[in-house]
Amino acid sequence: MKENLIVTISRQYGSGGREIGQKLAARLGIPYYDKELIILAAEKSGYARSLFEEADQKASNSMIFSLMRAGSMANSYDMPLNDKIYLIQSGVIQQVARQGSCVIVGRCADYVLQDKFPCVNIFIHAPLRQRIERGVALYGLAPDDAQSVILKTDKRRETYYNYYTGRKFGDARNYTLALDSLGVGIESAVRVLADYVEHWEGQAPSTD
Repeated sequence: MKENLIVTISRQYGSGGREIGQKLAARLGIPYYDKELIILAAEKSGYARSLFEEADQKASNSMIFSLMRAGSMANSYDMPLNDKIYLIQSGVIQQVARQGSCVIVGRCADYVLQDKFPCVNIFIHAPLRQRIERGVALYGLAPDDAQSVILKTDKRRETYYNYYTGRKFGDARNYTLALDSLGVGIESAVRVLADYVEHWEGQAPSTD
C-alpha cells in the first residue's frame, strides 16, 4: 500500500462499520483509530473524555465555519464548548494522519482531512432490518426498542455530520466508495475494501 494513505469510515449504526474498520486496519497492517481519538483529544486538551464521547450528539449554532476557514482557534475563547471539542478533535485527526497510514472511524474525518492527505473515504450502510437483527444479537439492544435506538443514533450522526461539514451524511458524492456491508457479510466487505485500498490510484494533494 502506498505511503501515508488514510482510510476514513462513516457508517450507519448497526452496519458493522466499526468491526470492518478494525479488521481492515489489521489486514492492511496499519493503525486503527476510533475511541483512541477520544483518549488523545482528552489528553491534549485537558477536557474530560465524556465530552468527546458525547460530541456527535450535539451540534450548536456558532462561529465554527469562519474559524475553520481562517485555520485558527485564536478567537475561540467565546466559542461554544461543543465547537471547541470539534476543533480539538479535528486537530488530533490531522495529527494521527501526519504520522502515517491509518484507518479512522467516524468524527467527520473525511471532511477534516480533505485536500490535506490522500484518503479513501468509505460509507458503510445496510438495510434497517438487518441492522436491527445485528443490534439485538451483538449490541444487546432490546427487540422492542432496537429500531428506535438505531434510527435515533443515525439521526444524531447525520445532524452532527451535516452541521460541521455542510454536506449530507450518506451522500455517495462525498465518499470514494459506499458499501452495503451486511449484503455481502463483514468478512467479504473487509476483503473487498482491502483490495480496493491496495489498488487505489488517487493522488496525494499538491504541496505547491
